Amino acid sequence: METIKLRDEFIKLGQALKAANLVQDGVEAKYVIQDGEVLVNGEVDTRRGRKLYEGDVLSYQGQEVKIIK
Repeated sequence: METIKLRDEFIKLGQALKAANLVQDGVEAKYVIQDGEVLVNGEVDTRRGRKLYEGDVLSYQGQEVKIIK
C-alpha cells in the first residue's frame, strides 16, 4: 500500500489521485471519479472535491493509497 503525506489538514480526492500517480492529470481524475471507479474507505465516492484526512484509504484499479500525517 502506498502512502501520501499530508502537507495541510486534508487533500482533495482528485489531488490525491494525481499525487499517487494513479492518473496523469486533473481531467483524467475527474472522469474516473465521476464514473465511480474510485473507492474511499471501501465505498464509491463520486465527489472530486471529497476531502481526505489522515487514515483515509483510496482505491483505484486495485491499488490502495493511505493518507498519513
